[in-house]
Amino acid sequence: MHPTAMQNGKLFFDTYLSGASASDAALIVEIGAQDVNGSLRQVAPRGARYIGVDFVVGKGVDVVLTDPYSLPFDSESVDVVVTSSCLEHSEMFWLSFNECLRILKPDGLLFINVPSNGAFHRYPVDCWRFYPDAGSALVTWAKRQGMNPALLESFVAAQDADIWNDFLAVFVKDQHHVDRHPNRMIEAAGSFENGKVFGSEEIFGFAQMPEDIRRLHDAIRQLAEKEGREAVVNDVLEKLLAFTTAQQSPTDGV
Repeated sequence: MHPTAMQNGKLFFDTYLSGASASDAALIVEIGAQDVNGSLRQVAPRGARYIGVDFVVGKGVDVVLTDPYSLPFDSESVDVVVTSSCLEHSEMFWLSFNECLRILKPDGLLFINVPSNGAFHRYPVDCWRFYPDAGSALVTWAKRQGMNPALLESFVAAQDADIWNDFLAVFVKDQHHVDRHPNRMIEAAGSFENGKVFGSEEIFGFAQMPEDIRRLHDAIRQLAEKEGREAVVNDVLEKLLAFTTAQQSPTDGV
C-alpha cells in the first residue's frame, strides 16, 4: 500500500466514523485486505469489527474469496465496505461495486480508493484507471440495476512523495440516508482536484490536465529557461497542449 492510500483511508475513517457518527459495533469489511506495506485495518476505528477479505491467504486476510464477484456476507449486514488499490485489478469492477452495495445496510457506506494514474502493475492483471466522473458513472450503473445509491463525494488527491494520484469516492447505499452522513473528506483533504459533492453540480478544484502532465510542462519550461531555448520549448508545449485537448473531442476518431 502506497503512503497516500493509507492517508486517504485514515481521512475516510476520521470523517465518517468518528464522534457522534461512529458506532463502536460497526462492522467493516475490507476488499483486498492483504497487508502489503500496510493495511487500512491499521487506521480503522478502535472497537469496530473488522473483516479482511482477499483472493489469497496472507497477513490481514480473514476470509479468502473463491469468486471475486461474490462476497460471503448476507445482504444488508455490513456497515462499511472499504477497498483501496484493488478495483483497478478487477476485470469487471462494476460487478464488484454491485456486490459491495448488496451487503451494505441501507445507510451503509462504501469507500473506494483507486489510481487515477500510475504505472502498469499486474496483480494478476491491471485493467483500469479512474477519472473524475467515475463515481457518478457507477451510480448511474447501479440505478440501472435497480439500486438507489448516492455519491456523497469524490475527488482526485494530489501526489505526495510517490507517483500516484488516487481517485477517492464515498457512496451511501440508499440515497434516502444521505443526511445520516453530513461530513465530507473534501473539507479536510488539502490539495485535490476535480471534486464532487452530493447536492452540487459544481466541480471543485477543476483541472483539465492531470498532475503528471502539468509536472511535465513545468519540467520542460524549467529546462528551457536554464538553456535559453524558451521559443523552442514553448512550441513543443503548444503542440502537446493541442494534442491533449484534441483527444477530448467527442467526435475524435469516429
